[in-house]
Amino acid sequence: MQKVLVLGAGLVSRPIVQYFLDHDGRDLTVATLYVEDAQRLIGDRTDARAVALDVTDAEQVDRQVSAADLVVSLVPFHLHAEVARIAVARGVNLVTTSYVSPAMRELDAAAREAGVLLLNECGLDPGLDHMSAMRVIDRVHADDGKIISFESCTGGLPAPEAADNPWRYKFSWSPRGALVAGTHAARYLGDGIEREVPGPKLFDHAWPYDVHGLGRFEVYPNRDSIPYRDTYGLSDIDSMLRGTIRYPGWSRGMKAVADLGLLELEPREWPSEATYADLTTARLGPGAGSPRERVARHLDLDFGDDVLERLAFAGMFDDEPLGRAHAAPLDLVAKHVEQRMRYADGERDMVVMQHDFGIVRADGRHERQQSQLIAYGDPDGSSAISRTVSWPAAIAADLILGGRLPLTGVQIPTNRAIYKPILEGLESMGIVFLERLVSPDKNE
Repeated sequence: MQKVLVLGAGLVSRPIVQYFLDHDGRDLTVATLYVEDAQRLIGDRTDARAVALDVTDAEQVDRQVSAADLVVSLVPFHLHAEVARIAVARGVNLVTTSYVSPAMRELDAAAREAGVLLLNECGLDPGLDHMSAMRVIDRVHADDGKIISFESCTGGLPAPEAADNPWRYKFSWSPRGALVAGTHAARYLGDGIEREVPGPKLFDHAWPYDVHGLGRFEVYPNRDSIPYRDTYGLSDIDSMLRGTIRYPGWSRGMKAVADLGLLELEPREWPSEATYADLTTARLGPGAGSPRERVARHLDLDFGDDVLERLAFAGMFDDEPLGRAHAAPLDLVAKHVEQRMRYADGERDMVVMQHDFGIVRADGRHERQQSQLIAYGDPDGSSAISRTVSWPAAIAADLILGGRLPLTGVQIPTNRAIYKPILEGLESMGIVFLERLVSPDKNE
């Protein structure tokens, strides 16, 4: 029986654990820091075991990896490279859902020499974005067409009926990770011009965005889009954008959060009596009026502006003590909003991924095509985020164990040999990208 080791038992782990439990011929170990988290995932199954593991302890990791035929690493991204180093030394294949880090890239030659596959970026974003895009791109190129523009936008959101708070957002993954994503600078290509957006100005660069079948949202650039010209073989493309989808109004609210210094990552000392209202007004200096009035004046907002309603809902005007003497503003905010912006029982989340391709056909015709995924979570089961992150990795692991991915080295799923069977497997599980022609014979 083939032995699979899953590292991590966090928010996205349940579907992949269930996948392996539902497939015969897999002996499963789930290893995580708090063994009770892993035990909850496997229940009373006798063909699976929960193990306590500190992934920063190389000796513990080596012991578990050396007993496995394949490892799926769902630990924080900065820990993958050390797990991969041990996997290469032990001749064990590895799958992750995270971006390839420089440290991971450095293992490519050693992995090839050892005959080991280190398959990264095999989740949702990164992951399904690559696979669904490359399916269209490879098809266009096979017909001697040319991609002249590419826009890929993704959002993990509440389903419309659950988008019922002032932010129209709830956390289906780490609140800290979601907030940190709002601090990154961005770069993209528009009409042949490279456009740079500094991190503090990210939320000034949002614009309306239509999702087919769902209506009007907004989008803002997601980190550095430029390298994807080479990743996708589109070196002569005119426009290249990767964006984040949110409901309208999110960016105005987050701009206020950023302008108030609440996304700062540098830890600070806080008086023992400091409250969340003090945190919110820390940059404003002394002034008359309530915290809400002072923030309204500082941000030049009307007292009834919906941005202030969002801050109030997030508890940023509360008299509740911070509870920590030494902490970064962002970490304090993440802790405070986690309970206020969580999914209630019976609520669904939603994943939206939409690609727009500008295409010139071999005969000179211009087309615009879309490839779109809309997936909903199960109110009584797994979230859409957890399924779309972990199922691609699960299918990839199955392919590797079955000898159907005879590749080595550091890989991502832009290769047809990888993405085709994964997308086919996902379709049988209800994760389907719909492709449609938006504007044929139109010179855009």
